[in-house]
Amino acid sequence: MNISIDISMYPLREGFESIIIEFIKQLRNSSFKMEENGLSTQIHGPYFEVMDFLKDNMHEALLEEKNCVFVLKIVNGDHLGHEPTY
Repeated sequence: MNISIDISMYPLREGFESIIIEFIKQLRNSSFKMEENGLSTQIHGPYFEVMDFLKDNMHEALLEEKNCVFVLKIVNGDHLGHEPTY
């Protein structure tokens, strides 16, 4: 089963840009399809592969940052390039 995840990362400190950039670089180096915008990143791929990747990379980021918040929205299916019909 494929999924799409909308993920936002909020390091709670000044100078937070570097940790977000590093996390996005990890995503870009993965095999997953992704879309980026100024508020969040969308990741698309097989459920277990995406979740394993996020588990490992989020853990690493949380170990590096004292206060860091991740917000995830998960939907089943690949919604890459989704065009609303409403």
